[in-house]
Amino acid sequence: MFDVEIRHNSLLEFLESAGYSPDIVDGNKKFNIFTSIQSELSSLNMGVGLRDISNSGIIELRGNDVLDFLHRITTNSVKDLQKESLVGTIFTTEKGRIIDTATILSFEDHQLLICSQANKEKVLSWINKYVITDDVHINNSSESYIFLEMIGPQSDSFLTLVCGNAVNEIKLNNFKLVRTEGLIFIVAKLKETNGNDKYWILADIRNGIQLIQYMISHAGPFDFNLVGEDAYNIYRTAKGIPAAPNELNDQFNPHEAGLLNLVSSTKGCYIGQEVIARLETYDKVQKHLKRITFQDPVDEKGNYALVDQEGNDAGIITSIAYSPKSNKYYGLAYVRKAYWTADKILFAANQSADKVPVTISNI
Repeated sequence: MFDVEIRHNSLLEFLESAGYSPDIVDGNKKFNIFTSIQSELSSLNMGVGLRDISNSGIIELRGNDVLDFLHRITTNSVKDLQKESLVGTIFTTEKGRIIDTATILSFEDHQLLICSQANKEKVLSWINKYVITDDVHINNSSESYIFLEMIGPQSDSFLTLVCGNAVNEIKLNNFKLVRTEGLIFIVAKLKETNGNDKYWILADIRNGIQLIQYMISHAGPFDFNLVGEDAYNIYRTAKGIPAAPNELNDQFNPHEAGLLNLVSSTKGCYIGQEVIARLETYDKVQKHLKRITFQDPVDEKGNYALVDQEGNDAGIITSIAYSPKSNKYYGLAYVRKAYWTADKILFAANQSADKVPVTISNI
């Protein structure tokens, strides 16, 4: 096992030795950009983009009651999850608000729960709060893995190059232990919130670094790039992909976030179930996550309210990103129900009273 500092330093040293230059953020080295935003966006949209998401929460759960326990405290049906299968679900508060989304990977003798970096301490605390007499043993395993995410339309072909035909045997919402080129790692196939396929790769520190090295050296004709957070934030905002903590936090519920595919309507009780069911039954959902396009430049790090022509509250802007390809600023916003129709004129307003017109589109 490697602690977080050793894992981070080993990966950092390798990436620097490969010619990538990190940024210094709050005194720490971080790769916001590997090559250029344009080339990384090209890989995400048309080729193969590889992200290091090792700082995600990775929680190992062991015991006879793990799946029954998670079935009781999260939104989706997970109790019958089979070996080498995965399922997405949501931890919600008693008021039906989002603590975090999570993905559960079921192994023969344990489960791995993947959650966001931003909310992993909240998820750990929530799980510990409700484990009382259950046979559930919890281990924070975030330091044990190099965790990678592969996105882009060439991902299938590129992984076939890396893994051989083993990747073709992995069905959607399943994962497989792969052995190739002297390396051992786990490959999972799943869907992004916007419906596009993506892959997760988990490996120990040695196999993970050697795998990244192998991918870089065998990119060949593929539009392959390591992808930093700057390019990914543009990509996810333009595609309407919510992320923690911006869109996924306890201000919002699964209806508003458009995550009902992670909510079972038939399994019965779970924490927050009555509130979530009532919102749908009585049509009480008052806002919904939408994609917005700014008609003029804005400050990506600025704090903007969404208002109508009279200055009335029309919603909450949660993310802003500038796309150099389209030369446009995109955003995500929770828009109030009264303003969902296309004929409504809305504005992004900051504390300086500047107003920028925005258009709204569905995700």
